[in-house]
Amino acid sequence: MKLLCRLLGVSRSGFYDYLRRQDRGPDPEREEMLGWVQDVSESSDRTYGSRRMAKALRALGYRVGRYQARSLMREAGVWVRYRRRYRVTTDSNHRQPVFENRLERDFSVEVPDHVYAGDITYVWTQEGWLYLAVVIDLYARRIVGWSASPRLTQDLALNALRMAQTHRCPPAGLIHHSDRGSQYTSQANCLLLARYRIRMSMSKTGSCFVNAVAESLFVTLKRVRK
Repeated sequence: MKLLCRLLGVSRSGFYDYLRRQDRGPDPEREEMLGWVQDVSESSDRTYGSRRMAKALRALGYRVGRYQARSLMREAGVWVRYRRRYRVTTDSNHRQPVFENRLERDFSVEVPDHVYAGDITYVWTQEGWLYLAVVIDLYARRIVGWSASPRLTQDLALNALRMAQTHRCPPAGLIHHSDRGSQYTSQANCLLLARYRIRMSMSKTGSCFVNAVAESLFVTLKRVRK
């Protein structure tokens, strides 16, 4: 019996309680609680663990504790979606030069290879965090350069820009828009942009919607991974 309980992932008392319920037949109150457990879990985007679930059920008038709530969650097929820890990709606390915002939130571009947007995000993989830098052509809303690394370094932005330059060969005068993170304000990045005769444009600190096209892409990417 002990081995069976271990294989099922339940306690011995929980297993016998389950058998007693089977002998007694359907329990209307328990069926109601199972329905509430599923509703609460769905409405909270599956972020409620057994403690919060027990509190929610008690607010609904059911006398349950944490362990009973855990049993109900298991029976209802409910799991917890733990949120990943937020990781910072933009370090604006530096003394490197910044550049004016040439776009001012106007992302309407009529010709290709005229305005690029660069940004960096992070993606959770089975092997840990992976940082991703992209360069997007705002005309087609298409990625024209990218770079990935387990470490957040200056090379991320540089390699993404080099890929875009190699594959697209944009004309001189192209605008490259980004945030004011150190990867984009670094001397190496500024020199590379100058070498390609690309004009720099940067959003203001704390203006999270200025680079909206890249941010929208990242949100879509993370939803697809889920």
